[in-house]
Amino acid sequence: MFTGIDEVDWASLRHAYGSAEDVPPLLRGLASADAVERETALDGLYGAVHHEGRVYDSTLACVPFLFSLAVRAEVPDRAGIVELLASIGAGGAGAAGGGAPAREAVSSGAEAFVPLAADADARVRRAAAGALVLFLDDRPARVLGLLRQRLLVERDDAVLLAVTEAVGLFARRHPGHAAPAVDLLATRSAPPYGPGLRLAALGQLARMAPDRLSAGLVPTAVRLLRERSALRAAESGGPREDTLVARIRRLRPSDEEGSRLLGTLHSVLGDRVDDRIALLTGQLTSPDPRDRGNGVWMSAGLFRGLRADHRRPVALLGAQLASDHAWLRDAAVSVLAELFGLAAPAADALHTLVTARPDLWTQRWDGGPPTLGGPLRALARSGDQRAVPVLAQVLDSTAVPVDLGREVVPLGRAAAPLAPALRRRLGLIPLDDPAAARLARPLLAAVGAVGDREAVPEVLRLLSGGPDGPGGLDGIAGPAIATLEAMGAAAQAAPLLRRFLHTRHAAAAASALWSAEGDAAAVLPSLLRELTERRQGGRRPAAEVLGRLGPAARTALPELRRTAESGRATERAWAACAWGRIEPDPEPVLPVLRTAWTEDPAARGPIAGCLAEMGPSAAALRDLVATELAAVRRHNARETGHGSHDIAEDEALLRACREVMAAL
Repeated sequence: MFTGIDEVDWASLRHAYGSAEDVPPLLRGLASADAVERETALDGLYGAVHHEGRVYDSTLACVPFLFSLAVRAEVPDRAGIVELLASIGAGGAGAAGGGAPAREAVSSGAEAFVPLAADADARVRRAAAGALVLFLDDRPARVLGLLRQRLLVERDDAVLLAVTEAVGLFARRHPGHAAPAVDLLATRSAPPYGPGLRLAALGQLARMAPDRLSAGLVPTAVRLLRERSALRAAESGGPREDTLVARIRRLRPSDEEGSRLLGTLHSVLGDRVDDRIALLTGQLTSPDPRDRGNGVWMSAGLFRGLRADHRRPVALLGAQLASDHAWLRDAAVSVLAELFGLAAPAADALHTLVTARPDLWTQRWDGGPPTLGGPLRALARSGDQRAVPVLAQVLDSTAVPVDLGREVVPLGRAAAPLAPALRRRLGLIPLDDPAAARLARPLLAAVGAVGDREAVPEVLRLLSGGPDGPGGLDGIAGPAIATLEAMGAAAQAAPLLRRFLHTRHAAAAASALWSAEGDAAAVLPSLLRELTERRQGGRRPAAEVLGRLGPAARTALPELRRTAESGRATERAWAACAWGRIEPDPEPVLPVLRTAWTEDPAARGPIAGCLAEMGPSAAALRDLVATELAAVRRHNARETGHGSHDIAEDEALLRACREVMAAL
């Protein structure tokens, strides 16, 4: 298995963390009789040699040894090795290699996948099915024949699903040979095949040949999902293992196979939002909690990506909060907390949970400071006033969550009863505490949101204190100034604010002073300096404030025009908006706004606000706004990852666009 491994100059090869001299022990660990050592070795290879899917020269050097291990029946856990080989072959560019060399390296040994697809170990067969299609490219007819044979003789349901998915992959990779592959899928999408296999075939058919599907894809999929769940329930009705692993699995059961099957259907349905909501409704009303759990996580992708009337699936998420399964409840809470106002249909269920479970009001992670618990966070973010009395109790406790103030903001003035407690907490922050800024920022946002004028002394204490004088608590100055302005209390702080006109908080100070005094001459020099110095992040707030000055900021027009014609799209957008407010001639401004809107979706929010102010003068950009309102996909939808405020930001854009259309 390891012939020649010591002849490789591993020390001269590289992986994610430097020299690859530690790779041979990892490769040898894959053949260990100790399961823990095997798992550690595989983790090590993914973590260093194939870090985040990247390919290095050491990755390529590993491929022959991985093939040697994969074909030895005496090596345990070979499925993981086959999966690693397939991942390497599909890998992206890396430090010392790339996608093409990696694919060539794995393809050169691809003949090994043929016997592995018929291996005695079902897990190996499952892993090898897709690898056949990916790397045995030169003879597609042979590959299809191998897959067809596997479908005829295979008896393991999990392997059958993998082979079915491989047939779909084959049809996509080899359009000229797709017809017989589609026939195989169509045959297995109907009785007498089992519900799991039929679901897999339906997903592949919907992707490759939707014309071969009968009407009612979603109702059929939901019915097959229920049949599959009923079969699993019957099969698991016997005696249960009483091992630690079995107990953990019962506490948090997973259904990766079901997740993959339904995930394929959601992917195929794409922007067909009504069909996806219908499919989610079927998942979230399933008798099987594992189906509902998959539905919860898939609903998150739908909410983040697509605009629609989400009231029905949100209400069904709320129904999961009454589940006896803590893992299902926690998953639903996690998704609801991202929805802000869209979570309103689940507010009653959230309130019931919050009332019944005071132990969930706060939480701690890894010994860190307490944070607000998920159910209470979701209820507050939804804007439901019933969160206020509970937040008041939490504020009176000895361990106040560090993020509580931030979650008060969506409640706005409805959270006014919390003002005394918020004010008190703000006044207790020690100015010499290294964590002062982290503690103060959420509370400053909260007192600003509730409009507590009595908190002005506490805000001024934070703004003027600190070891370095004005701005000494640098992370606090900006939020503190914004809070004073939000409370309409900037006049009380005018002398102090003038001292900030010569710091990096100049734009915030100028904004507050303008609100309080309306003296353009006092703030224009600082705002112009922010524009001309072109400091990172400084031009946008300066342009925003200059726009509020209107014609009084006419001397800033030359620099605003220059900013509107260069730089990032968001900066150009703010500069153009300010330009239009100072010199209300839409002709030179609208082309800039159109370009920025198209280039960067993040610029659409401020542009929409600007267009609403322009009224009929913005008619030339009506098409952009109308297209945005008609779009199904959110303007900030992401293929991977997400931001906790993405949905709220998109909903704010939609409200702004409606205001534009009303103004037009």
